[in-house]
Amino acid sequence: MENKALVIILFVIFVLAACKGTIKQTDNETIKAYDIDFNWGEGGPNGFAAPGLWADADPKAHVDWYAALGCNVIQSFAVSCNGYAWYKNGIVPDQPGLVHDFLTEQVRLAHEKNIKVFGYFCAGSNTRWGLENPDYSYGIPSLPHIPYTTKYLDFLCASIEDAIKKTGIDGVFIDWLWNPGATMEPYPPLKWLTCEQEMFAELMGEPFPGADKITPETELQFRRRAIDRTWKRIKETVKKTDPECIIWLTSCQLTSRDIAGSDMLKEVDWVLNEAGDTSTTASAQAMLGKNTKMVTCLANWNGQDAAIVIPDARKKKIGLYGFTKPVSGSVMKPIDYYLSVYPDSLKGDERNIALLARTYNGLPFDYVRK
Repeated sequence: MENKALVIILFVIFVLAACKGTIKQTDNETIKAYDIDFNWGEGGPNGFAAPGLWADADPKAHVDWYAALGCNVIQSFAVSCNGYAWYKNGIVPDQPGLVHDFLTEQVRLAHEKNIKVFGYFCAGSNTRWGLENPDYSYGIPSLPHIPYTTKYLDFLCASIEDAIKKTGIDGVFIDWLWNPGATMEPYPPLKWLTCEQEMFAELMGEPFPGADKITPETELQFRRRAIDRTWKRIKETVKKTDPECIIWLTSCQLTSRDIAGSDMLKEVDWVLNEAGDTSTTASAQAMLGKNTKMVTCLANWNGQDAAIVIPDARKKKIGLYGFTKPVSGSVMKPIDYYLSVYPDSLKGDERNIALLARTYNGLPFDYVRK
């Protein structure tokens, strides 16, 4: 009986290892990712979607769409910018009226197709947090508005840990890791809220001297230290919760003085050049760690030409990614739509999807499905 029990235990261990290994196979593949973006939409107090918009999202329909696109990575949502979660029974309230345990089910279904799933967190903007913590926020604009106080970092990291444990995501996608005000230089000056003055003493090792005594050099040092502390808290949380969980950072300005040359860019697992331009993608690689993977972006906002970006990325073995707001309920038009027409007959994100669908499925740009 002991031998039989041992055989059963070893078999279970082998099966579990094999299943996990199946998902890990994409580690050595070129990243082929996309995101049906739940951040931007109607009905909220700013540019972000109202809580509960797309709450009827069907995880199977989403996974099937990504699989047809040819993705091996889905960028999904743990908590979107409105501050509500896309999975049930977490420490962050779920989207009002959420029909499915969306992210958790999406992970399960995607793993059956050997696709990784990342859960989104916006470090710098959270409408619900801003409304509930007015003394710790620059209001609730649809721009980064949250100083990285210890109180906020405790909340953010607890949210990340909770999502990893409850949904089984393969990675976390960290957006807008910027100081309050903007995502691209030139930045407006900090407001020096009371909570930021307390941060100053913690990060700079001396009392806050008064806003009129803050030089541009001092503010830059403070800004960099605030981001560095945030990065280190996120990294510690993720790797302690699941050492194999991937941290994917997105940035629309990798050359910003707030982050250029930072430990974050050297230590993070994946980096997305959201601006998508080939020059930044190339120049930023010198700032990355030897094991950090570079990914580039195609989205209507950045105005990049997919016919240029895609071949350049493939030649340099850089991952590809795109995103856009849903256009058909909570999803997109069927992939057949994008493959049944010439890509140049489409515009904006539709053209991007059409060219990504061909690339991800090993088809030439001029392929048209009959």
